[in-house]
Amino acid sequence: MYAVIEAAGKQYRVSEGEVLEVDKLAGNVGDTVEFPVLLTSDNGSIDTAKKVAKAEIVKFVFAKKIIVFKYKAKKNERKKNGHRQVLTRIKIVSIA
Repeated sequence: MYAVIEAAGKQYRVSEGEVLEVDKLAGNVGDTVEFPVLLTSDNGSIDTAKKVAKAEIVKFVFAKKIIVFKYKAKKNERKKNGHRQVLTRIKIVSIA
């Protein structure tokens, strides 16, 4: 059985016990958060009834650094910038 949940404006396909990383969520490590379930599937049958997926916050992590380098040719104009997105690692506890 799997479900499609919506977390931080994005959709994820999850099942119970799965660990995934989503954009930063408010809360502390060990807190339980709930996500709306858009659909569930079990043995080929699809159900769109309103359900809730409960997940536990495991850890806050950083994504891989992205380097942004801008320049204008022949003008000696260069700008280097980096960005690391903060992610939340969650574990799906139940889908009900």
